[in-house]
Amino acid sequence: MAKIGIVGQAPVPAENAAGLPHVCFVAPKAWPVFSGDSSIAIVGGAEVQQSMLARMLAQAGYPVSMICLDYGQPQGAVVDGVTVYKAYRPNAGVPVLRFFHPRLTGMWRAMATVDADIYYQRSPGMLTAVVAAFCRHHGKTSVYAGASDHDFLPNHEDIRLRRDRWLYEHSLGRVDQVVVQNEKQQRDCLVYYGRQSTLIPSAYQLRPGASPGGGDRILWVSTMHRDKRPELFLELVRRLPQFKFVMIGGPGAAPGDTDYFNSLQHTAATFPNLEFTGFLPLPEVEGWFDRAAVLVNTSTHEGMPNTFLQAWSRGIPTVTLFDTGSRLLGARVCNVVRDIREAAIEISRLFSDELYRRRSSTRCREYFAHTHEPAGVIANYMRLFDKLAAARSGQ
Repeated sequence: MAKIGIVGQAPVPAENAAGLPHVCFVAPKAWPVFSGDSSIAIVGGAEVQQSMLARMLAQAGYPVSMICLDYGQPQGAVVDGVTVYKAYRPNAGVPVLRFFHPRLTGMWRAMATVDADIYYQRSPGMLTAVVAAFCRHHGKTSVYAGASDHDFLPNHEDIRLRRDRWLYEHSLGRVDQVVVQNEKQQRDCLVYYGRQSTLIPSAYQLRPGASPGGGDRILWVSTMHRDKRPELFLELVRRLPQFKFVMIGGPGAAPGDTDYFNSLQHTAATFPNLEFTGFLPLPEVEGWFDRAAVLVNTSTHEGMPNTFLQAWSRGIPTVTLFDTGSRLLGARVCNVVRDIREAAIEISRLFSDELYRRRSSTRCREYFAHTHEPAGVIANYMRLFDKLAAARSGQ
């Protein structure tokens, strides 16, 4: 678990005297991931990325804060140099009315308390509109970072309520800066929203003590809801009884997701070659990557899944039904297939053709080192934040 301290107010590093901007990550669900609290069953890709970026900026001397929901943690907890402020309890308020209070009022009050220079928010929703409006009203700088290819396709975002989708789409034109993960997102942001954006790939840092190599498991890791299509992985398990499979993830939060999860769990119990773990905290998931030979992704769409970076940093090939657009010297980094039949063929080849597997593994490692190493990613963010701060101070 991360080192946590308690303070009365945000610490200001001495380097801030040189003009480094105070960056606040508006990340409501990040506390469980950021603090390492495994008792709360939340591990989201956006939360993992924000937690990593917050730590690295703090290590570089930036004043860094984070706004999370109130999971019972102390107000003003300091985690690895980042001060965490609470907004409101996850289920506080009366349905419908809680959109205004405590959600809108609580988040606005927390942002005002932090008084940062730059507010960074990731993933689509009404929160994008709140951050954009707050920053315009208070003369601050807002940054929206995309987390999925659908974030920049109108009416296709992963947003359940029409009201929240409308707020998000209209706020994309009001944030000061948009950050995208890949060239597709950059094109769509320009085509559909008329916005120039900054492309900064996601990052991942291999944990201390990681020991990849020699694994024999075929791994699937994600939250279990219908867009992730976990039932396709179960079909793969059925078709390849000679291999060992592991399926990791808990139910989503949408209506019906728990029943869907229970149905998948019931089916999974019928396969002797599958270990179905349910939700696992991030450190335990990391251990399974050390034992993996192949990662499978069955989603309809993604941005750049953190699971791909966990795999590629270890040289683990990925078999996927969508193309991330990742290329190394013109060659696909992912092993892209059209359906489960092709996925079964691809997996069998990775286990039977040693040269083919070695080449796939090397391509993954080299692409990761070139594109997703933390040092390069955080350097890009530091340049962006310093540029935004300089532009604001020059107005």
